[in-house]
Amino acid sequence: MWRGLARVGLLTVLAGSLAGTGLTAARIAANPGLAALREATAAEIVAATDQLLLTYATPQAIEAKVLERLNDAPRNWVALDALVALSEELSRPLGTATKQSLDDARATDFGLLAQVSSCAACAYDAAQCSMSQLMMCQAPVALSPVGDLAGVARAGVAYAGGHQVDTLDLGLSIVGLGATVAVVVTGGSSVVVKAGAGLAKLAHRMGRLSPQLVRMASDSVRAGVNWTALPAVRSLDDLTATLRVDAFAPLTNTLVDLNRFRTATDATAALHILPWIDDAADARKLANAAEALGPRLIGRAEALGKTRFMRATLRITNLAYGAATSLITLMTSLALLIGHSIQNLLLQRLKSAVRQTG
Repeated sequence: MWRGLARVGLLTVLAGSLAGTGLTAARIAANPGLAALREATAAEIVAATDQLLLTYATPQAIEAKVLERLNDAPRNWVALDALVALSEELSRPLGTATKQSLDDARATDFGLLAQVSSCAACAYDAAQCSMSQLMMCQAPVALSPVGDLAGVARAGVAYAGGHQVDTLDLGLSIVGLGATVAVVVTGGSSVVVKAGAGLAKLAHRMGRLSPQLVRMASDSVRAGVNWTALPAVRSLDDLTATLRVDAFAPLTNTLVDLNRFRTATDATAALHILPWIDDAADARKLANAAEALGPRLIGRAEALGKTRFMRATLRITNLAYGAATSLITLMTSLALLIGHSIQNLLLQRLKSAVRQTG
């Protein structure tokens, strides 16, 4: 009798958990907008990164990262200064030898003669710029709108002459010009989009764009530009006539969030983090984190790495918890039911064997 009641109970739990799992799956299928993850709030991002730092930002780990960055050529003082600030914030001081290496490197990189010669090289070729020189030596030209129309004209001449076109530079020039109001599909102002495009162009010259972001910009240009009309472009009105602006939406969205990051931190921090941005979703997560952490972001990003840091910008939704609970209950109920059935089968065989023996 008791075994029968237990079996009925297990079947009831199994049916309930199966119904719950099916209902969750149906909700997700009916509404693709439902997701297992959501964007973390500012307070959640701070709390999550603080918790991760307890495990991963040990004194030994911070020191090893500083020594690794000291070997960069050119040295990335944005990252180095952020790591030093993080060690001070966490009261995990660097060793004496590491501090001395930092002082020696700083004296070498920031001496007057070194600054003049390296700034000249940086102004000529952005790929030679250190992060600390960037805004002084290269940005005044690179971030101005003067070169955008020239970039479009260069692409037109190259296309007409059968030469290779720098599609990324062309795409960022188009967005930077704000050729039509329709390009600003995100609701952000043209100033915001232009600022993001200017930073991305500078990062392109420095080789600091991820392959995925390069591909996004190139895809926008291929799909959104009337190439046969491009060589004749001499003004914004001419450019407007060559565009299918909706093709630039993913790129524009990404640049808007890149500028949010810059506003919450600064331009050099944004350029430092750009290799982490593969798509518009990455740009949005990092912009949210920048608004939550401000100047502390770079130190945390350096200490935690991209995967852990990006995970801190997301939280599991109640829907995901419900689905996981239903699935665990389903599997547990099924396992118990199978176990109960096996137990009954073994008991029946045991009884049969006892009867035959008797």
